[in-house]
Amino acid sequence: MPNLLPDEKTMYQALINKDRSFEGIFFVAVKTTGIFCRPGCTARTPKRENVEFYPSPKDALHRGYRPCKVCHPMGFSGETPPWLNPLLDELSDNIDQRISDSDLRRRGIEPNRIRRWFKKNHGMTFQAYLRALRISRSVGRIKYGEKVIEAAYDSGYESLSGFTDTFKKMTGFSPNKSGAKKIVNVARILTPLGPMVAGAVEEGICLFEFSDRGRLEKQFAKIKKYFQAELIPGEHKHFEKLKQQLNEYFAGKRIEFSVPLAFPGTEFQQKVWTELQNIKIGETRSYSEQAAALGQPEAVRAVARANGANRIAIIIPCHRVIGKNGKLVGYGGGLWRKKYLLQHEKKYGSIIT
Repeated sequence: MPNLLPDEKTMYQALINKDRSFEGIFFVAVKTTGIFCRPGCTARTPKRENVEFYPSPKDALHRGYRPCKVCHPMGFSGETPPWLNPLLDELSDNIDQRISDSDLRRRGIEPNRIRRWFKKNHGMTFQAYLRALRISRSVGRIKYGEKVIEAAYDSGYESLSGFTDTFKKMTGFSPNKSGAKKIVNVARILTPLGPMVAGAVEEGICLFEFSDRGRLEKQFAKIKKYFQAELIPGEHKHFEKLKQQLNEYFAGKRIEFSVPLAFPGTEFQQKVWTELQNIKIGETRSYSEQAAALGQPEAVRAVARANGANRIAIIIPCHRVIGKNGKLVGYGGGLWRKKYLLQHEKKYGSIIT
């Protein structure tokens, strides 16, 4: 089995920094205690000579280590906890209902607990999440002909002014302008490489980035500009297909993605991004080879810039472009992720092609 781990110096520094961007990439086992943890575990950092690194919980368990009771490394970080699943299932059938703190307590959920979980994993409170879902759906209803007042009352608001104020605060425009506005729904998706942020419009997936990428805010701004749209948290029909295909990809059962994509850009950028999808799984190209494939062998630097501007990671596989000398260079998600993806594809590409 190929080594899918970053180098040990990088991993130990991530452990020192409690760096949650490495969640799912490696697990650290502590020889002196016999336990294994996530990279972001808040427990005291052990000395370098007392740790070992493993790519999965199974590997650590097979070496005799037991899971940490502080960071619970047996599941994805941010994974929906069992106590929350029944409530989210209930909401998926009826997002209009109002749920107060007393309603939560009757369901056996402490309000502060759910508030902390949503703030930590989604950057918003539970109530803000509910409002975002209701407003997102209301935009679609109004856009396709429903009256503003009907959307307001159907969303559980007792006054039109309250609905309008919340709507404007979240979307940046008034409800009666919904017909002329486009919405990009955004959602957080868990992967073995850590949390990622997905964006979708009617045409397809328009954003899929690692949530810790430094340029994420700039990508949000570009998406808003390209689509003349507002970004609102919420579900979208394309997300389910995206999640399914990602699961198949990481399980080694899929070599191509068929989820619809929407990637506006300059004519040259679109040519580069389209050509990236012609690089087969398990293969790589240099930037000069990619430029030659486009029929513009002199445009190596422009190709590199367009690769860096790709907003749909993994699916538009810019990770398959490497340096001329064969070294891994230039990946917004971090070179350890690029290494993981290439070794994963090399391992499974020949099996399922």
